[in-house]
Amino acid sequence: MGKDVFLSVGGTANDAQEEFVQAVETRLRAEGLVPNTVGRNTFSVDAPLKTVEYLMDRCVGTVVLALERTHFPTGTERRGGEKEKVLSNTMLATPWNQIEAAMAYSRGLPLLVIVEEGVKHEGLLEPGYDWYVQTVPLNKDYLNSTEFNGVLASWKTKVSDTKPNGNRSKEEKSIEKMSVAQLIGSLKPAQLWSAVLALCAVIGVAFSLGANLIP
Repeated sequence: MGKDVFLSVGGTANDAQEEFVQAVETRLRAEGLVPNTVGRNTFSVDAPLKTVEYLMDRCVGTVVLALERTHFPTGTERRGGEKEKVLSNTMLATPWNQIEAAMAYSRGLPLLVIVEEGVKHEGLLEPGYDWYVQTVPLNKDYLNSTEFNGVLASWKTKVSDTKPNGNRSKEEKSIEKMSVAQLIGSLKPAQLWSAVLALCAVIGVAFSLGANLIP
């Protein structure tokens, strides 16, 4: 019986994405780890966030797999301001990657962040935090590369020293809850703004779909 890990990944849009996600799941299982994803292999009548909380509390690590969810050929950032910027060929991942990464970090779960080539690095998908961000092609052969093997081995070492949040003492959980504030305090202004925008996008989707969200 392998150790449970949380896999943050949105619903795949095409065969290439699905094949890559399956390859990541297979690799994790080969390492003795069991990937758990809401809406993929775990389903519940509860609200998505409650299900995510339940899963994370029995996991010892989190993999964030940020794939293209939204694409637009042209656009404008900070429209109408002095820092207005024209964007082109922009790819964004699901905002759930941001939410679940923050939830995992607040629980002290080791993070392994994998970002599809071309997807915009923003918020918690940016390098410079307590985890290494890998930018990868949608090619399952990359999962056998020297870089990926090295980062996976390092992350797995941290995972082996972690116990599920549900098994921790009240004192440990109390300390971990403080890390949310610590995380926000460590963000640079641009990074904090990116994370806020991602959360606003989730709220917008919730209203437009009647709050019927599926990760």
